[in-house]
Amino acid sequence: MSIKDRLGKELLFLDGGMGTLLQAQGLEAGELPEAWNIKYPERVRQIHQRYKEAGSDIVLANTFGANRCKFHDTEYSLEEVIKAGIENAKQTGAFVALDVGPTGKLLKPLGDLSFEEAYEVFAEAVRYGEKYGADLIHIETMSDTYEVKAAVLAAKENSSLPVFATMIFDEKGKLLTGGDVPSVVAMLEGLRVDAIGMNCGLGPKQALPILKTMRKYSSLPIIVKPNAGLPKQKDGETYYDVEPEEFAETMLEIVNAGAAAIGGCCGTTPDHIREMVKSCRGQSILPLEKKHDTIVSSYGQAVLLGEKPVIIGERINPTGKKRLKEALKTKDFDYILKEAITQQDAGAHILDVNVGLPDIDEVSMMKEVVQQIQSVTNLPLQIDTVDVAAMEAAMRIYNGKPMLNSVSGKKESMDTVFPLVQKYGGVVVGLTLDETGIPETADGRVEIAGKIISEAEKYGIDKKDIVIDVLTMTISSEKDGAKVALKALSKVREQYGVRTVLGVSNISFGLPRRPVINGHFYSMAMLNGLSAGIINPSSAEMMQAYDSYVALMGYDENCQSYITKYAVAQTEQPVKKESAKMTLHYAIERGLKEESYKITRELVKEKDSLDIIKEELIPALNVVGEGFEKGSVFLPQLLMSADAAKMAFAVIKEQLSKANIQEEKKNKILLATVKGDIHDIGKNIVKVLLENYGFEVIDMGKDVAPEAIVQRVKEEHIKLVGLSALMTTTVVSMEETIRQLKKAGLQCKVMVGGAVLNQEYADMIGADFYGKDAMQSVHFAQEYFG
Repeated sequence: MSIKDRLGKELLFLDGGMGTLLQAQGLEAGELPEAWNIKYPERVRQIHQRYKEAGSDIVLANTFGANRCKFHDTEYSLEEVIKAGIENAKQTGAFVALDVGPTGKLLKPLGDLSFEEAYEVFAEAVRYGEKYGADLIHIETMSDTYEVKAAVLAAKENSSLPVFATMIFDEKGKLLTGGDVPSVVAMLEGLRVDAIGMNCGLGPKQALPILKTMRKYSSLPIIVKPNAGLPKQKDGETYYDVEPEEFAETMLEIVNAGAAAIGGCCGTTPDHIREMVKSCRGQSILPLEKKHDTIVSSYGQAVLLGEKPVIIGERINPTGKKRLKEALKTKDFDYILKEAITQQDAGAHILDVNVGLPDIDEVSMMKEVVQQIQSVTNLPLQIDTVDVAAMEAAMRIYNGKPMLNSVSGKKESMDTVFPLVQKYGGVVVGLTLDETGIPETADGRVEIAGKIISEAEKYGIDKKDIVIDVLTMTISSEKDGAKVALKALSKVREQYGVRTVLGVSNISFGLPRRPVINGHFYSMAMLNGLSAGIINPSSAEMMQAYDSYVALMGYDENCQSYITKYAVAQTEQPVKKESAKMTLHYAIERGLKEESYKITRELVKEKDSLDIIKEELIPALNVVGEGFEKGSVFLPQLLMSADAAKMAFAVIKEQLSKANIQEEKKNKILLATVKGDIHDIGKNIVKVLLENYGFEVIDMGKDVAPEAIVQRVKEEHIKLVGLSALMTTTVVSMEETIRQLKKAGLQCKVMVGGAVLNQEYADMIGADFYGKDAMQSVHFAQEYFG
């Protein structure tokens, strides 16, 4: 039987950790673990064999870091390393997975690696994996939905193998880049992976609640591979604090909670796997349950189209909008981003994005606008275009599971759009029109809806991913337009059980005081089963209709949202406020770079530069930093705010230079990712924040030897050093660096961070401070330098 034949039908056992076992065999700090596939194959084979004998059905080849980012100027080629890695694992007779880990880089626009470059990194490894006999692709330890999407597409497009994907969540169920469990599930299921799950980061007990949330949303087999608790140290050796018996006991709970495949990650050994297999062997898995939730997602959140209606903001569409047309032609992206942010602030849950103009390259413009908007807001997007090339380009680079506007009942439309949904995933709007036009009757539109749902099924697209638009015809020319639409809405929901969407404001085209008609029709549509209204969320009438409906139907607990928004004295009437003048504080907070630059240029003419820093810049950065710590601001927004602040600082620096005013001397901080570790995402985030708070950062990069760090600390008279490590195999390099700094008698403090660290372990290796996140490092630096 193949692995796909067994997956989801019986409990499958994976292996455990590799790095710590290689260290026990003599792997030195900074040495590439994957190179041992060729240098010491018998040692690697012995570890694989021990896992097979412990009961593993699947062993992961020693290829976690085998990619061109690591293996470019090395003794062995990438192909040689992967070939040897798979051959070593295949000698066990178990199923062999090509183990694919992260690149260690942030993808653009947050980092310097493009989506397609990341894709090529993974594609190369995948091709070698299939060539040399891997049975499946196991993508693991991913902390970024964008990177895992690149890896999954690379695996699907460059091999015929089953694809497993597991993510690294924190205890709150969040990824480093902000994604939550529903958003991850929605995207990976849309990409049609064969199994999803979690690994690393957490011990087995901490993994349980995340598994339960995953089970709630996912229809796929779920993999759970936790660490053996937390890292500790004794007699100079690293160990983990969950013993094999305790690990096995909790893994049985994990199976009973819905896991279909289990194994271990950091700190787990063949003993852990043996006890786990002994405890769980013969245990039946919970049957897979097909979920029916209609979910669209971004990198940071999922939006469920359920009984409570959602709002799709309509303002990023050039039809009838002169200023937006101009912005698209001149590539004034800040204007477009302001429209996105304004709609988010006004209450939109999803943003429609349409950039179609006759005289622009819609493919490149759609890609650019989607990426730009995703850098400043975590709202999911609706990709709105009739250009199939633009639709595919946007779907490919979109970070999440998008909404698509649209497909129709025309055969040509379904033949071109459905294959894209099948490949990339998405919730697609089905327009109830076909080759004969738009039916005049509700029954005619309902019939086309059925045709769209039926055709989608042929592509494996479930009806939960179809949202029907029964079309709104203006009552100024179609007197029964509203009645037909409302009847069709109700019938579609009743007959097919799918979600619905409407462009609400079309109803009043050509009439005076359009918002009055729009608001009333919107309420009637929601009452007749409208799941999502495409509206202007800045329209008072539309939002009053929405807020009232939500309160009246019991979706607003104790009417709290309504009261908060509309609590004014009874004698007063709510007045629509004029748009306030944008402040530098707001521009930085929302990551608007060009606005930040323009506003600062004006401010320096009338205000002291240091006052601008104290009254605008620092307060804005504090708001964003505090939001990041609380989980209300996510990494992309944090970094875009940092970029906006840099633009303001550049203007101030120029002003100080013109006035011959010396900048205040900055405190220096040295940052490095330790020897053997190429993962510098965390370190780069800390760098951005420290620079924004006025520190001079000396960034030594990644894979930095202890001796080089000691030498640079001496030369630059550094008083604070920040060290980062992601892998268990490289934490020893961190300890060695601290040891050498102390041995050299250097009077500097050392702060450390990384996914495999905790406070207790940081204390044991002699660090002065452990930062759980980037902002904690900033606080420590501020405290240390006073």
